[in-house]
Amino acid sequence: MQSLSTTAQYALRFINQTNRSIFLTGKAGTGKTTLLKEIIKTTHKNVVVVAPTGIAALNAGGVTIHSMFQLPFAGFIPDANHPPQFSDRVKFETKNTLRRHFKMRGDKKTILQNLQLLVIDEVSMLRADLLDAIDFMLRSVRRNEQPFGGVQVLYIGDLLQLPPVVRNEEWEVLKQFYSGKFFFHSHVVQQSPPLYIELSKIYRQTDEQFIGVLNNLRNNVITKDDLQILNQFVNPNFDVNQHTGYITLTTHNAKADAMNANALNDLKGKVHTYFPEIVDDFPEKIYPVEEELQLKVGAQVMFVKNDTSPDKNYYNGKIGIIESLSEGEILVHFPEENRTIEAEKYEWQNIRYYVDPQTKEIKEDIMGTFVQYPLKLAWAITVHKSQGLTFDKAVLDVSRVFMPGQAYVALSRLRSLQGLVLLSPMQMNGILNDADVMNYATAKAKEDDLEASLQQETKRYIFDFLKSGFSWQELAEAWQKHKMSYLHEGSKALKSSHRQWAQQQDDKIHKLLSPAAKFVNQLSSLFRNPATDMEFVKERVMAAYNYFFPTLDGLATEIVSKMEAIKRQRKAKGFYEELAELEDIQTTTVLQLMRAKLLMQAVAAGVEINRQQLTSPEIQSYKKDKVAAIRKTMPAAPTILDDAFEDDYTERYTAKKKKPKVPKKSTLEETFELWQQKLSIPEIAAKRKLTETTIQSHFAGLIQQGKVKVTDALPNDKIEALKAAFADFKEGQTLTDIKQKSGDQFTWGELRLYRASLAND
Repeated sequence: MQSLSTTAQYALRFINQTNRSIFLTGKAGTGKTTLLKEIIKTTHKNVVVVAPTGIAALNAGGVTIHSMFQLPFAGFIPDANHPPQFSDRVKFETKNTLRRHFKMRGDKKTILQNLQLLVIDEVSMLRADLLDAIDFMLRSVRRNEQPFGGVQVLYIGDLLQLPPVVRNEEWEVLKQFYSGKFFFHSHVVQQSPPLYIELSKIYRQTDEQFIGVLNNLRNNVITKDDLQILNQFVNPNFDVNQHTGYITLTTHNAKADAMNANALNDLKGKVHTYFPEIVDDFPEKIYPVEEELQLKVGAQVMFVKNDTSPDKNYYNGKIGIIESLSEGEILVHFPEENRTIEAEKYEWQNIRYYVDPQTKEIKEDIMGTFVQYPLKLAWAITVHKSQGLTFDKAVLDVSRVFMPGQAYVALSRLRSLQGLVLLSPMQMNGILNDADVMNYATAKAKEDDLEASLQQETKRYIFDFLKSGFSWQELAEAWQKHKMSYLHEGSKALKSSHRQWAQQQDDKIHKLLSPAAKFVNQLSSLFRNPATDMEFVKERVMAAYNYFFPTLDGLATEIVSKMEAIKRQRKAKGFYEELAELEDIQTTTVLQLMRAKLLMQAVAAGVEINRQQLTSPEIQSYKKDKVAAIRKTMPAAPTILDDAFEDDYTERYTAKKKKPKVPKKSTLEETFELWQQKLSIPEIAAKRKLTETTIQSHFAGLIQQGKVKVTDALPNDKIEALKAAFADFKEGQTLTDIKQKSGDQFTWGELRLYRASLAND
């Protein structure tokens, strides 16, 4: 957190310490993506990341809005009584039609019910009506009429970049309900505005003159002096083919594609085609790069991801020249640095979310992977596709700008003015930004106001968190509903014999409601005091915890014991499912109480509220330990409802219990941990949904780091043969040379493994 700017640290604290929704924006290069990664890594909240498109979701490490909320691809009319409209050209849903055909799977509903923080990335593309549809779905599923059903929302994006797409036919209908198309025009944002936080520290540019021009261009106050500065770099006769390292930013896909194709065709030599390694579920519509990567020696390419290794050889947008190509090796040369590197393949992951049945935490599950060289031809690119990239040199033709703000997006890709070439003079017309966006920008919070707001919102959040931890009306209603369900059972039914048990448990929870309500009232009184004594609040919370926890914990024990007993009886499937739904609410309640205690301990100690402070080994293993303890007391007789049934239930209601992706670890670390568990390379590949070749490349990195020995990955006879093949290997020599000499004696993976071992000799 120390590396973040002061404003970014405020944003992080608002996320972890309050329930205030945030709009996080900032100029290009201010670190929005870096902050998002820090939030995901440190937040204690159940978080889901969504984006308007598949590619945007993939880049953000999340899923699409439509898949998360199971929304149809249609406009949304925020009026229950308005008739839906469907034609060949436009389709609109209403609250009534969404509710009528809305059928959400049990696992998806569980995610939304446990959701605490919704991150919407690339919010500039989010339409107002789609955001209102999200709001309606969350309120419906969570049965909570607060905005977004009580979920905190973090909107991230730059509104001066990609705008929402609304066709004219759609707008003819939507303009009856909305004053504009951006997310802030939605009804839910109008009624509950997020805190507007803008990151201002620019990491991409350091040239103060260039930064000043960009700021003026962004704010629609560009001056004659600004234009004079830019127009110094006009060169209409500039031939990009005679100047390596320059990329042309155009306004249309067809022109960029044609420039790249023509430039590649003009090169002599053989075309090498590289195909991705795709494992399991990775839909074609979210492929991050072209399925066929076609290259020639001499081709100008750019990297489309940052180098995640300690070497940091390249960044997103770094341009180089292909020096050599072979089936298993691509070397890229950077002329200005006079340096050549080997391009490494990158792993993109298609994920889905699920709720861990043990901890009730939302986690990630890898559905499939796409492994390919993170390279694209780089003679030309559209301004749209250049977002997120950083260029040292670029040729711009901004005379054909066709959308507000596009001149700003194009210019802000550059590190400095020294790398700029304009094919025609910059004009005042055609570069104005959207007036609604500029007006909305006046709502941004000043840094002086953030501290006071943070203190106020944090205090409210602590009270709401504690209130939730000691409010058990929903749990009591669930137990009462369960108790009443026995009235419909015949005397000979399996369930009827457990009626008295249900009555006893229902009595226990209802006896807690009155003292719990009195304690919440006491908390309300303490938090109304402007100078709330948090140490005293902690003492009261600890006393209440010690009073209530034994009963709530006992109820959890009772229901888990009953489920284990029911598994041993015939015709118990329906009864077991009822109990499982009740157990989910009961366990969630206990875990929330445990976290309330941890929260007050952190607050009283004056430490940051984050994931580390609000979890414990007891929370992580609470249900697992309870089930294990109960099973020890049970007879060894086989169960009728076996583990296969439990797995089936889990799949339908909580999603499959698969190995979650752990975002804090690098891909090499994940492979290393599995290897430490004595898994073989094929087993690791299967578990991680990657090819064996990719896992071998991980082992090469681990060998280079000294964490693994080459003898762990290759048999001795193969090592001896490789030793002979590498006898005359010199620094700077390529693997292609050895591969050509040895033929099929070694795979590319084996060559990389042995070469990595030489670095440690």
